[in-house]
Amino acid sequence: MHLHILGICGTFMGGIAAIARTAGHGVTGCDANVYPPMSTQLATLGVGLTEGWEPAQLDGVAAGADVFVVGNVVSRGNPLLEAILDAGRAYVSGPQWLFENVLRDKWVLAVAGTHGKTTTAAMLAWILDHANLAPGFLIGGVPADFSVSARLTDSPFFVIEADEYDTAFFDKRSKFVHYRPRTAILNNLEYDHADIFPDLAAIETQFHHLVRMVPGQGRLIVNGGEASLERVLARGCWSEIERFGFADVPGTGPGWTIAVDGSIKLGGAPQGTLAFGQAGRHNQLNALAAIAAARHAGVPVAHSLAALARFNGVKRRLEVRGTVNGVTVYDDFAHHPTAIATTIDGLKRKTGAARILAVLEPRSNTMKLGAMKDALAGSLAAADCVFCYAANLGWDVGAALQPLGAKARVHDDLGRLVDDVVAAAQPGDQVLVMSNGGFGGIHAKLLEALGT
Repeated sequence: MHLHILGICGTFMGGIAAIARTAGHGVTGCDANVYPPMSTQLATLGVGLTEGWEPAQLDGVAAGADVFVVGNVVSRGNPLLEAILDAGRAYVSGPQWLFENVLRDKWVLAVAGTHGKTTTAAMLAWILDHANLAPGFLIGGVPADFSVSARLTDSPFFVIEADEYDTAFFDKRSKFVHYRPRTAILNNLEYDHADIFPDLAAIETQFHHLVRMVPGQGRLIVNGGEASLERVLARGCWSEIERFGFADVPGTGPGWTIAVDGSIKLGGAPQGTLAFGQAGRHNQLNALAAIAAARHAGVPVAHSLAALARFNGVKRRLEVRGTVNGVTVYDDFAHHPTAIATTIDGLKRKTGAARILAVLEPRSNTMKLGAMKDALAGSLAAADCVFCYAANLGWDVGAALQPLGAKARVHDDLGRLVDDVVAAAQPGDQVLVMSNGGFGGIHAKLLEALGT
């Protein structure tokens, strides 16, 4: 079968491409925004990639396509999509294709939540792999221990990052309702995706749809400190529940807890101590959720702890891109205020007294709409200097960051932003670049400029 994937450079759709290739299908695809690491991964897979949405693809690279797999980045009015509809060609969403062709007969372990999905899913896949269970997986990033975001195996286990974003132009349910997990992690739940959800209650409804699909013998691994998730469960739950949380924060009850020193308990009974190289308490919580989910799949806690001691993280999650003249440049995917704050906190815990220069591109749909602008200054408060790229935004970033005073600087020219960061940087500084996009290749620009 020949699949032509629209929006193939997104991490999810790129993962579909990798899985389809492994299954023996022919794969081509197109996208408007092409940048690493997904473009590199697709090239390695030998996937034919067309840049743009020209309808001529129907008579060219996609002429023999049996089905068009349409990503949620593609909306009505897209020239290629309109041509597909006019021609009456077969199309399907990525999540639906994945369920029908891969997940239907698997023990699916799904990781849902506003934050931490990618890292937690990577941890869980690594734990199962370390236990010789050889899971398949599809993760919204590239785990360093696998070097690919997705793979297909003969294992009955499949780990998937369960995104609450909508499925496709013709299916406005959250993507995760297609996965039908037996094990589901509910990491946290905050308001996000302001372009498709009017409020938090609307997202809670989608999470409850997910809860309704977990079988009675399945298990929900739930962050016990999230009132929003408790509201989701209060609507009805028919599966086993295990809660997890920080030992020093009330609410988890007789569930999984982790202390600052990494010691883990279940129902008050010691289970071992987490020792690994990932920075921040949020990553301790991610790891705890992964350990609990792996235990449902039969992996003893001791095996999980041994695996996590060797876990090397995920690209674009506090990923060191280089050090020049004593200044270290990091790349991170953080784009929601909560994620921004926890990422800065994690880096502070890792680097101690070093200065943190936060460089932010607020480019997510939620940020572009200004839905989180009132929380932005608070999320960046722990940084020593803040540099924000404000091009193509319809709201006043300078006004939003005014509570930060002189330590916040706003630019609408990328070159001037780079120059400003380099002028401010001193040996020992940590430059934390945060964006959910390519940010104009700013990481390489910074490293080059720091060396001149």
